[in-house]
Amino acid sequence: MQTHGVTAIKKRVFISFDYDNDVTLKTFLVGQAKLDDSPFDLADWSIKEHIDDNWKAKARTRIKAVDVVCVICGNNTDTAVGVSAEVKIAQEEGIPYFLLNGYSDKTCIKPKAALSSDKLYKWTWPNLKSLIGGGR
Repeated sequence: MQTHGVTAIKKRVFISFDYDNDVTLKTFLVGQAKLDDSPFDLADWSIKEHIDDNWKAKARTRIKAVDVVCVICGNNTDTAVGVSAEVKIAQEEGIPYFLLNGYSDKTCIKPKAALSSDKLYKWTWPNLKSLIGGGR
């Protein structure tokens, strides 16, 4: 990504998603990160591991190293314990996050740790670029 001869700094994004139900959505986001006009790079994302103190410590380290957390919401996200744990860590660490509506044709549900004021945003390329840039 070039801006008047200077390489723009891409935002580092952590993806939080329901590993059991929405791994395809993560794949779509990975693809978008590779586009020429993408304003972001992906950091390590959710791992399929038993959620214990060690897992939470690893997730906290990764989340603290990014600019923003993208929470991809599907129709079972409220039951995904890992997603709620990652949202809670972002909240505790003061890392901005946003909720992305993973499916346009299904009812997507916020994770339990999301605030009632957290908006669920439509997943479009212009929206995604704006959200990553801080447009919330």
